[in-house]
This record gives sequence, structure tokens and C-alpha cells, in this order.
Amino acid sequence: MAYDFKIRSAVTSTGKTAYYAKTTGLGDPEFFVAYKTKYEERFGLYNVSVSNNLVYNATDYVNEFGFWAYFIEATAKVESQGSFLCLNTYDRAYFTFGFMQFAAHVPNGDFVRFLRKLLTLPNALEYFPRLRLIDDRIFYKNDAGATSQLENDSSSQKLMEYLNPTTNEVEQQELICSARFIHWATNDPKHRRLQVEHSISLYKENMKKYSKRLNLNGYPAKVCFMICDILHQGRGTYDRISYALDTDSHEKAFQNLCTIGNTHYPTRINGLKAHLKKLEQAGLFNKKYKADTNEFV
Repeated sequence: MAYDFKIRSAVTSTGKTAYYAKTTGLGDPEFFVAYKTKYEERFGLYNVSVSNNLVYNATDYVNEFGFWAYFIEATAKVESQGSFLCLNTYDRAYFTFGFMQFAAHVPNGDFVRFLRKLLTLPNALEYFPRLRLIDDRIFYKNDAGATSQLENDSSSQKLMEYLNPTTNEVEQQELICSARFIHWATNDPKHRRLQVEHSISLYKENMKKYSKRLNLNGYPAKVCFMICDILHQGRGTYDRISYALDTDSHEKAFQNLCTIGNTHYPTRINGLKAHLKKLEQAGLFNKKYKADTNEFV
């Protein structure tokens, strides 16, 4: 049986429009979905809620994922305060979700692959009864039972528009899809675990790729992490990173990396440095990268 959500809006004391949802017929409490916002010429939703302890903390996952749980933590904190409910629908991605802000606009990108994994969960049809995973592709199934593919190697536009038809205004479909994601992440630990697993998989894949290009064998974890975060956010290029690494000191390389994007993103970079320092002081980040095993030792 699929969840059915009833949406209502309210204007807060600060003048923001807030949206709330409630599952019909189940007696569940109403929950917050998002605030309405405008970005440039686009309208959409955002939620960076950190209530109910639905926040990524590496210590909750280190037993399963080892050091990699710590390796992604600083990015999670600066991206979303670690919120498993982080949502935005107002930029060119149309739909972004999760504490690492997986974005729907990239074909075969982090969001598309994440949603494919979500659709393998036992309760997937309760949240997205119209979506099907066929040959590892996301399809839409209509009332007549016919299916149409929403994403492929060259485009995820149809999937983006299923989740959020336009960025001209906040629409009912956008609200319903947002409510589904918020409710699912709030109530299902398997959803939250997939966010963690997928985030770690993303950085592990990236480290293998970046190491081949930049020869990172033997580099400290904090240097490797900063490279991952720079390229995850897109605030620097390979050439700029390579130039930063061109020194005989790993510490100097780290400091050089911290200058990339510091004009436009000082708050993010300072937040990353502070969190890494905290992990280092606790003895949790003092490892070096081993390229042949793609691990930190």
C-alpha cells in the first residue's frame, strides 16, 4: 500500500512559507517538509533540519565502514550540518537530497545511483509506487501499466521533471516527492544507511580515480580528503590541485589546498579545517593513503 500525503502551507512569524505533510488514514503526526525560497529566477524548497538527531555522525557507522566513516564526515558537516533530511529543489539540479546533497541533474550521477539503490528496498513501492527499476534503470509506470524510461547515460531530465516539474514555482508534485523523501529518511534506518553507504562509495571511487591522476600514494588522509572535497564541491581543478601538491612537504600541500576557493568559500574551508583538526586531535585521522589497496593505513 502506497503512502498518501496531504500537504498544507503556513506563513511563519518571520514571513517564510513553510510546508507540512501528513500521511492520510494512518494517524501519524504531521511533519515539516521544507521552506519555500527563491534563488536567482528559480523558486523551490529547502530543508536543512537537524532535529530528532537525524544527523550523520561517523561514530554511528565506524563499526561497519571503518575509517571511511570519518573520511566523509567533514564534508557532511559543511554540506548540510550532516542532516539526513537535507533537501533543495531551487537550483539547476531540480532536486537534491541527503547529507552529501546528491544532485539529480547528472546522468548516472550520485543522486541517480542513490535512487536506484533506494528502489531496491522492500518498502520502495510504498513511497514511489510509480517508479520501477528495470535493468538498473529508473522507469515510470502509468495507470495502464506501460513504462517509460526516466534516465539514461546521456540525460536525467525526465527524472528531474518527475521529481520537480519546473523551477518556475513550487508545485504539488514537487511537494509530494519531497514529503516522500523526508518521511522515508525520517522513519527508515535503511534509507539513512544507504545515504552513508553511497557517500562512502562515492569517495572511495573518487580516491581511486584521483590517486591515479595525482599519484597520492603515501599522502596523509587530510590531504586526500581536501582533494575529495574540492572536487566534490567543484571549487578547483586538477591543474590547481596538482600545483598545490608541488611541494616537498605534505603539511604545505595541505595548506596550499586550503587556499583553493578561499575567496568565495572561506566559511566552508574553515569549517573543514576545524573538523579535521578535531579528528586529528582525537587520533582518528592520522592515516596515510595506500594506493594498491585503496585504503588508509
